[in-house]
Amino acid sequence: MAHSKSRATDGRVTYPPGVKEISDKISKEEMVRRLKMVVKTFMDMDQDSEEEKELYLNLALHLASDFFLKHPDKDVRLLVACCLADIFRIYAPEAPYTSPDKLKDIFMFITRQLKGLEDTKSAQFNRYFYLLENIAWVKSYNICFELEDSNEIFTQLYRTLFQVINNGHNQKVHMHMVDLMSSIVCEGDTVSQELLDTVLVNLVPAHKNLNKQAYDLAKALLKRTAQAIEPYITNFFNQVLMLGKTSVSDLSEHVFDLILELYNIDSHLLLSVLPQLEFKLKSNDNDERLQVVKLLAKMFGAKDSELAAQNKPLWQCYLGRFNDIHVPVRLECVKFASHCLMNHPDLSQRPHRVLEDLALVNDQLLNFVRERTLDKRWRVRKEAMMGLAQIYKKYSLQVEGGKEASKQISWIKDKLLHIYYQNSIDDRLLVERIFAQYMVPHNLETTERMKCLYYLYATLDPNAVKALNEMWKCQNMLRHHVKDLLDLVSKPKSEASSKAVFSKVMVITRNLPDPGKAQDFVRKLAQVLEEDERIRNQLETLVSPACSCKQAEGCVREITKKLGSPKQPSNPFLEMVKFLLERIAPVHIDTESISALIKQVNKSIDGTADDEDEGVPTEQAIRAGLELLKVLSFTHPVSFHSAETFESLLGCLKMDDEKVAEAALQIFKNTGNKMEESFPHIKSVLLPVLQHKAKKGPPRQAKYAIHCIHAMFSNRDTQFAQIFEPLHKGLDPASPDQLITPLTTLGHLAMLAPEQFAGPLKSLVANFIVKDLLMNDRFPGKKTTKLWVPDDEVSPETLAKIQGIKLMVRWLLGVKNNLSKSGNSTLRMLTAILSSDGDLTEQGKMGKPDMSRLRLAAGCALLKLAQEPCYHEIITLEQYQLCALVINDECYQVRQAFAQKLHKGLCRLRLPLEYLAIFALCAKDPMKERRAHARQCLVKNINIRREYLKQHASISEKLLSLLPEYVVPYAIHLLVHDPDYVKVQDIEQLKDIKESLWFILEILMAKNENNSHAFIRKMVENIKQTKDAQAPNDPKINEKLYTVCDVAMNIVISKSTTYSLESPKDPVLPTRFFTQPDKNFNNTKNYLPPEMKSFFTPGKPKAANVLGAVNKPLSSAGKQLLTKASRMETISNASSNSNPGSPGRNKGRLDSGDMDHSENEDITSLKKDKRDDSDMTRDSDKPRGRKRNAASSQDDDSGQDAKPKRGRKKAANTSAVDTSDQWTEESRVGDVSMETEDEQNSPPKKGRRGRPPKAATPKEDTPSKGRRGRKKAAAPPPEEEEADEEDEEEDQSSEIMEVKPKGGRQARTPRRSQQRVEASEATDNSAESTPQKRRGRPPKSAQQPAKKTARGSRSSAGAKENESVDEMDTSQHSMEEEEEEEEGEEQNESEYTTLKVRRKAVGRRERR
Repeated sequence: MAHSKSRATDGRVTYPPGVKEISDKISKEEMVRRLKMVVKTFMDMDQDSEEEKELYLNLALHLASDFFLKHPDKDVRLLVACCLADIFRIYAPEAPYTSPDKLKDIFMFITRQLKGLEDTKSAQFNRYFYLLENIAWVKSYNICFELEDSNEIFTQLYRTLFQVINNGHNQKVHMHMVDLMSSIVCEGDTVSQELLDTVLVNLVPAHKNLNKQAYDLAKALLKRTAQAIEPYITNFFNQVLMLGKTSVSDLSEHVFDLILELYNIDSHLLLSVLPQLEFKLKSNDNDERLQVVKLLAKMFGAKDSELAAQNKPLWQCYLGRFNDIHVPVRLECVKFASHCLMNHPDLSQRPHRVLEDLALVNDQLLNFVRERTLDKRWRVRKEAMMGLAQIYKKYSLQVEGGKEASKQISWIKDKLLHIYYQNSIDDRLLVERIFAQYMVPHNLETTERMKCLYYLYATLDPNAVKALNEMWKCQNMLRHHVKDLLDLVSKPKSEASSKAVFSKVMVITRNLPDPGKAQDFVRKLAQVLEEDERIRNQLETLVSPACSCKQAEGCVREITKKLGSPKQPSNPFLEMVKFLLERIAPVHIDTESISALIKQVNKSIDGTADDEDEGVPTEQAIRAGLELLKVLSFTHPVSFHSAETFESLLGCLKMDDEKVAEAALQIFKNTGNKMEESFPHIKSVLLPVLQHKAKKGPPRQAKYAIHCIHAMFSNRDTQFAQIFEPLHKGLDPASPDQLITPLTTLGHLAMLAPEQFAGPLKSLVANFIVKDLLMNDRFPGKKTTKLWVPDDEVSPETLAKIQGIKLMVRWLLGVKNNLSKSGNSTLRMLTAILSSDGDLTEQGKMGKPDMSRLRLAAGCALLKLAQEPCYHEIITLEQYQLCALVINDECYQVRQAFAQKLHKGLCRLRLPLEYLAIFALCAKDPMKERRAHARQCLVKNINIRREYLKQHASISEKLLSLLPEYVVPYAIHLLVHDPDYVKVQDIEQLKDIKESLWFILEILMAKNENNSHAFIRKMVENIKQTKDAQAPNDPKINEKLYTVCDVAMNIVISKSTTYSLESPKDPVLPTRFFTQPDKNFNNTKNYLPPEMKSFFTPGKPKAANVLGAVNKPLSSAGKQLLTKASRMETISNASSNSNPGSPGRNKGRLDSGDMDHSENEDITSLKKDKRDDSDMTRDSDKPRGRKRNAASSQDDDSGQDAKPKRGRKKAANTSAVDTSDQWTEESRVGDVSMETEDEQNSPPKKGRRGRPPKAATPKEDTPSKGRRGRKKAAAPPPEEEEADEEDEEEDQSSEIMEVKPKGGRQARTPRRSQQRVEASEATDNSAESTPQKRRGRPPKSAQQPAKKTARGSRSSAGAKENESVDEMDTSQHSMEEEEEEEEGEEQNESEYTTLKVRRKAVGRRERR
């Protein structure tokens, strides 16, 4: 041993046996040979060989000299590196090298040699692997912890290893690299930012894609060292995210990518980082919030992610971003939520997880997505809708999650179809695409496709059904437009044909997205059709009624292929054509499909279908199937032309279910025009059935049977005669229950064949209908204080009288002339019914519900006659005004049904413009939903007329009857003759007038199109220069006229800044209403009392959108035009705009004892338990933007004179007899129902406005206010499918669907109002409560179940998803075209017995 030490100290190098000195004097080959022997020697040594360790100490020092470390030959360097690695192993834990600089040089040298690992096919690879294995096993680099430059050494090592790793390396190489690097992290005192960057950079997406193996290596390293490295990762993110020190690392700009990757590697790495993201979600920087939202969407949606459960505060904060003010943020949230389930395909293999995940998504995410389907941005809406569609298809159609999961998301189908109510054509097109691809996939086999459609239709809610029907109708109309275009381009060119083509191009353009660009493309398509016969033939096949689904797909493919060549990167013309083809291609319905659908219905009838398995009761499935067939018979009538189909429908006619038989009759009517020729055997069986139903069937079936005969048989006159004679002779007024069907049948015969039965009909009307039926009350009515009862409680005599009124009207509509003066007599009869409050004989035998029914029938009959020009001309102004007052009837259901009829007639441009002015009286309605509905009707009608004028710019001669602004003179005239306007200068009455005028003017003035404000001002000025044509010599009437004009003028001045400009044209006033202006008369006097000035508050009118009523029924109206409700007593307290301090608070029109029962129930059922709530929020209900007249007081009200009854004038008992005589004495033209005495001087009577009189004490007259909250949109009352169907059949092309709005802020609505209306869901069905007998607070005997029902209704409103439509034109858009008469009250009696108002809250709780 001593000998060895002496060798070490004397500096001589001892080589292993057989190895000569290694120096620069030998060749490279010899040096390599000698080094290999040295390597083998060190390789065989172990740590216990103390003698050999001493012996070769100088050799170890020699090998670390610069000669070897900087040798140019790589083989020499490799062998030296292997020797050094073994030396560290042998001499561990103390290395033979003591100089820090030398140690640094050695480890940097070894690191450089590790680059040789990159070439796995090298002959020396095994030695490189040995080097790696050695230093990893020994943890040689740990020696560097004490060095000052350790960070540089470690960083270089990490970089080298990440650079050399590749897919040629096996698992051992990967393992040794991880061992080597992890020992440095786990056993060191610190991890520098530079070293951390060296690891994290491999997680950045760009680097990850370049070197997947380096990413895997970094991932394995981080998993191995998670606990040790976590503090350094936390510090890095804290520096960047919280302190904003982006200079600490070059990776600062990739922090969000790194967070995602680290979370996917090991969530524990981010335990302290995730709370920082919550802070970032609330950043004021839009881009920063967007980045965090994108990151969290991936983290929450990751497979098996439990982040939402682990970090609930972060989850809740993330959910708040669904309402972010920044559109891209909302879009990202929707993308995440709607695709969440789609990113978990493994859920189908784990049913227990499906429900768990679906519950999470449905409760917390899908509700947000549902809101975003109404987002104001199209991109967000589209993403939300597509996401919901994919989820529906996966879990409902493909039933991947089982029945429970399917049931959980069943609301999606309704919600998606509700979007069809949107104004935007983009939304509609997307709904059509979703329906064809996701809800009823068109690529399914025919039987499966029809089964899918059958059960879908059976489970849709009523509003979704209407939307689907409207969708088919719109597609069918567009098909007809394209067919017309094909016919036009096939004709020889001429100036007339070119104009016709251009006009048709414009019509088609409006059915495509971006009409501005689409116009050019449709023109180009028309040109292509002229030039390319092949494309024209394909398109003709596509739009032909006989086109099958397979043919349609082939035609679409051929057309797009032809127009798409040569291929271009972007071809907007082709995209537009695809949109068009997508809408007109019949991909669902053809003859084969109808046959399959009929078979499916037959299975349900036979009881062999799996209805219960589909969750649909058999009876409901059959009824829905027939309704579906009925709708399809409008749009695809040719597809029904098969014996099998008609035979199945014959079977349906014999079923006991009346609805099923009705639908079958309608289908026959729509599709049987060629039955006589093509299916004579069906005709011979069908005719006796039709005759039987016409004579003895239910009224609606009798009606359809008559129309079937009229549409299907050539010898209809003979068939009609065989039906008419026995029915005519068998009429017996003593048996009213036996009269309803015969009168219905005779009425339709009178309309369809008036000439054939001219003589008998005139006698029938004069002698039987008027004298025997209407002028006699044979059976005393049931005494009740109710104003309305369900259909089954209406007396047969009243139902017969209603049918008698309809028969008269139908007869006149069939005759279409007034040569016999029958029109005058009928009008006098109808107005006599209205004047007598429905009790024509005034004997007091009729019950109040029966009187309400007759008032409604008379009002609707007047509206129907007014739609025929020959009868409109003979309706006097007094009769028109009496008809208008029906919209203020004391019975809620009468007001509701009358408004619906009025709205439909106006929408079709059938009713003259003066009838639009009737809606001004709705400002007086005590029920908020009725005012909201009236406003919607106004908005829609005004928009329809403006759109019509834009499309028909050349019809200037009809401007007076179409321009919406011309409704102002009619409204002024109507309000002048309002029976409530008694004292010319009375402030309260003038405030009523102001509210009524503003109700219309606000919508008209929302857009100052063509300087319409100045036009309205000029029109009002011109009226002041005329006199009232109805009473030109009555100074009081004319003073009223000028006063109302001044009210209108002040409204225009206060709400417009452009009223003083020059009017674009000189207004023309209606001569029936106003005299010609007197040139010598210059009326500049101001007729308003000075106190009125404070009530005209300046401010621009709010833009009115036809959509606004759905999400924001009173968003505009609630600010100015509906403060009328503030001057109402108990019945109007539900309004969010109520103002108890208003001076006219108790001004009313309805005696308490005569209040509508349903309204009383609404109030009494709520006030009992809601007083405290409303008292606490007393100040929360004030309308905004309106000044208060604080000086006014309740004392003014108490001194107010009682007002006259609305539209009821005292008629002598003899008047009824006179009325009946008018039918036999045609020369008599006097109107027994109208008296000449001044209305204002008539004694006060009970009004039918629906509001109590002003006799309550101040204490009782100050009800508590409602709580402010978000207004849920009211859904329409559920109507029968055929409501007003004949109205709809008259002109389907003019029917314009009520649309649903995009999202937006909701109008504020008091909680009291919500509960009052919701309570009516329970109470209106029964209609049991008694009208209140005293003023002030209603009695505390409200039914408790009603209150409970209201609460339940509100709590489930969101899940039901019936928010898609508000109280719009709720009757289904029928597509019949043949019939031209009115039938709606047959089910008005049932439609309006129940007022079901559902509320919706689309919370646009945006971040700011």
